[in-house]
Amino acid sequence: MNKKNLVVIGNGMAGARVVEEILKRTPEMFQITMFGAEPYGNYNRILLSNVLNGTDKATDIFMNPLSWYEEKGIKLHAGVKVIKIDREKKTVIGVPLTRNDCPYSSSNPSPANRQTVVEPYDDVIIATGSRPFVPPIEGFGGPGTFLFRTLDDCARIADYAANCQKAVVIGGGLLGLEAARGLLTHGVLVTVIEAAPHLMPVQLDDEGGRLLKSTMEAMGITVYCQQIVKGIEKKNGKISHLVFHDGTTLPTDMVVVSTGIRPIVEIANEAGLAVGRGIMTNDQMRTNDENIFAVGECVEHRGQLYGLVEPIWEQARTLADVITGMNPQAAYTGSKMATKLKVMGVELVSMGEKDPAGEKDEVVTYREPNRGVYQKLIIRGDRLVGTILLGQVQAYDHLLQVLKDGNSVSPDRTELLFGQQESKSLTDVLQMPDGLQICNCNGVTKGEIRKAIRKENCTSVLKVGLCTKAGQGCGSCKNVIFQLIRAYADDLSSDPKEHYYVPGVPLEKSRLIAAIKAKNLKSVSTVFQELAGGKEDAVSKVGLASLLRSTWNEEYKDERDARFINDRVHANIQRDGTFSVVPRIYGGVTSADELIRIGTVAKKYNVPMVKITGGQRIDLLGVKKEDLPHIWRDLGIPSGHAYTKAVRTVKSCVGTDFCRYGLGDSIRLAQEIERAFQGIESPHKIKMAAAGCPRNCSEAYVKDVGVVAIEGGKWEIYIGGAAGGTVRKGDLLATVETHEEVLKLVGRFIQYYREHAKYMERTYGFAERIGIDRLKAILIEDEMGICKRLDQEIQKAASTYVDPWKKEAELPAYPHQFEGPELVQVLQEAVNNG
Repeated sequence: MNKKNLVVIGNGMAGARVVEEILKRTPEMFQITMFGAEPYGNYNRILLSNVLNGTDKATDIFMNPLSWYEEKGIKLHAGVKVIKIDREKKTVIGVPLTRNDCPYSSSNPSPANRQTVVEPYDDVIIATGSRPFVPPIEGFGGPGTFLFRTLDDCARIADYAANCQKAVVIGGGLLGLEAARGLLTHGVLVTVIEAAPHLMPVQLDDEGGRLLKSTMEAMGITVYCQQIVKGIEKKNGKISHLVFHDGTTLPTDMVVVSTGIRPIVEIANEAGLAVGRGIMTNDQMRTNDENIFAVGECVEHRGQLYGLVEPIWEQARTLADVITGMNPQAAYTGSKMATKLKVMGVELVSMGEKDPAGEKDEVVTYREPNRGVYQKLIIRGDRLVGTILLGQVQAYDHLLQVLKDGNSVSPDRTELLFGQQESKSLTDVLQMPDGLQICNCNGVTKGEIRKAIRKENCTSVLKVGLCTKAGQGCGSCKNVIFQLIRAYADDLSSDPKEHYYVPGVPLEKSRLIAAIKAKNLKSVSTVFQELAGGKEDAVSKVGLASLLRSTWNEEYKDERDARFINDRVHANIQRDGTFSVVPRIYGGVTSADELIRIGTVAKKYNVPMVKITGGQRIDLLGVKKEDLPHIWRDLGIPSGHAYTKAVRTVKSCVGTDFCRYGLGDSIRLAQEIERAFQGIESPHKIKMAAAGCPRNCSEAYVKDVGVVAIEGGKWEIYIGGAAGGTVRKGDLLATVETHEEVLKLVGRFIQYYREHAKYMERTYGFAERIGIDRLKAILIEDEMGICKRLDQEIQKAASTYVDPWKKEAELPAYPHQFEGPELVQVLQEAVNNG
């Protein structure tokens, strides 16, 4: 069978997606050639803001690496821009770009001195996307001015911001706000300029826009609305300030313009295709040339342009049905649009219409100004036609489905916003059609997820994501994926031990704690005796000991065989059977005397390596077990707890002491946190950091608990971050004004984590499992009325802290505590606690 030549112009989300859809239907029908102006494979452009703010690396957002094209037999011309479609010769002509060429420029590079690429075609798909719109601004261009459209744009903005103190984002729309939040993480003072009376004027009404402005300002971003930039002034070749139309000025070091997008249509114009605001297509995505189709942001369909991903997926599926002949009459008839802002710390969804069309439209609003909550429904007849959710978006999945279905809504409007979402979701997911798209970022349907659950035994959101890519974009669909797993994984076998706190006692954590308290069990052996039929399980001992210490504090009855070797000698065992000793250095600040003492000890005991740890501490590596008590005595410094599952270090930058960007005294706060919670046992280790400004030099955003100083003397508290085998930016729990408030909320979170996390569950898994909204409700709003008790319990645990070095260096817990090397089999089980 002779394959038809299909040329796809554009290797962005639309171009790659339609190729994926075609290959699903008929992998052998076409010899596919793709042109992409950027020198990469296909990546998820809607996650660019995550790359700018550091949540994702550039490599994390690639959907199809270059190897994918080779595997699928696709000829990819990466870094080659198409300059002409020759409809008479039926060829597509491209020119390679250089490093200095802009891939979305409206002007084509000269073919002179460049080897053009010519590809024949039977059919062409144009997926050229769009380019940023730049309003007339005098002085725009050159060093310090940027657009925000590609991975290379992200890298250039981040590099330039590193040497700036002030940045301005012109444009208060979706992408502009995401860029502003991303810039904030690079340590610059950010101002957003919006010409309209309020932010996100396309998606929000006046009240929603004003409330969003307050939310952004609370993050430390300055917002000016109803301001039009006339020009950019420079001094000595560098940007010095903006000039507004009213003559006022604003100092800045750099400018990012994000004022909307425009379809890229030059190639269609040059080929003589019908072009309005975009490339005009019919419902089959065909242009006025029967062999040329168009899809994505470059398209004008029924007079409508689309700049969101979901319409693109719908167009791609229709076009694939048509061009492969699977369904030549397939029709794309338009999309109902939903927008979700991806700004850390802001929850915002806008769907459908934002304002009533007339007096007959019913408008339902709910407000909680103190919490920044604003919700609005527009109902026409008995159908939902528009929604704004700001500050609280739990109803998003349900309302999106109601909007798409177009079915009648309940006469009780409160059910739409405050109904029993969980039970409704389970029912709803069963009724969803297989073709319904669940993951809008990656275009995964319910049918594909159900297949992954049923056929591939994917019984977790992570496994479904690895199998289908669902949930690996913005993550807003994870709740629905979870509900689908609940709905369809019931016929799979499950091990009840998965829910036990430890495998040797058949109880999940809450029931185990209740039984321990009811029976007054204060040692590991009594737990086995009373709750496991007297059968001891070695694997369960360490977990039980941790739980009992957290439950009873000083009343816990210690049994040494329930401790891991590290906890028996209070040092971290290494692969060669020696130990590492880490003196506690609060907040990473030491003194000359302490350094001399540490150096003297290292020399006296022939410590083979002295190393600075990742947590700003000093690690004495290669210490013999029998030397441990002598080293403790000679050092006279508390234990750094680099071994047990407990609060570890609190890293800090220099804050306001020396840093010229410092907004808060991070050193003092780090020391206060470390002294308050040192050595407190927990389900897993807890690493913390305090940063004196959002430049985040101490990496506070990716710690179990991170505290970041922002403008106005305030501190942001992040929880659930990770930067080890798992990398995750923490969730913003709260913004407070004093060190005392920080200590209170951090302690409250640690205690709740101690009580409710599974053994060996890090805070990033715990925070995702519980959900940041739920944690805020419990820990900030005191929804369950337990905050006072949590505060008391963590203080009680802190008050029982005893430095084990000071205690057992002088008086070993048992005669042979520090004698001889550990057995080989023990070493084989050793876990490096970092």
